[in-house]
Amino acid sequence: MPVALSRRKLFEAAGAALVGAALVSRTSDAPASARETSKNETVVRTWYKLWGGSRDWSPFDAILADDFTFSSTNGEDHISKAEFKRQCWDPNINVTKGIDLELVMTKGDEVFVKYLGHTTGGKTFRNVELHRVRSGRIASIECYFGGKATFPSAVESRTD
Repeated sequence: MPVALSRRKLFEAAGAALVGAALVSRTSDAPASARETSKNETVVRTWYKLWGGSRDWSPFDAILADDFTFSSTNGEDHISKAEFKRQCWDPNINVTKGIDLELVMTKGDEVFVKYLGHTTGGKTFRNVELHRVRSGRIASIECYFGGKATFPSAVESRTD
């Protein structure tokens, strides 16, 4: 059965579609090629693999830019690589068993990730992070914690 649309509704729908298309097609000031985007995603995926395997700082250090900064909702505001190691990596590396990537979206030099982390104590936590990659290294991470703003968060099991 055909659906009748008034001209007004048709124009409203067309206008919404144009706005949506404009937002989706917006590009950053420095667009990246598909190859650069793929390389940036690979760098970030490597970062998460390290959390499930390496207990040595050197591979983490190598993947982070010298001027790396970390920010989170936990009070860290553009802390340096050395402070990140002291405040975040040192206390958490031995309690992190692994990380399952649930969503990875890449646009130019930005890689957005949603993940489910697993602790050595059998708990889980879910966070989202925005990575900025520059010259094959992670220049910054902004972390938004799931559940309560501590590590590990209150998320105890998958709901999917």
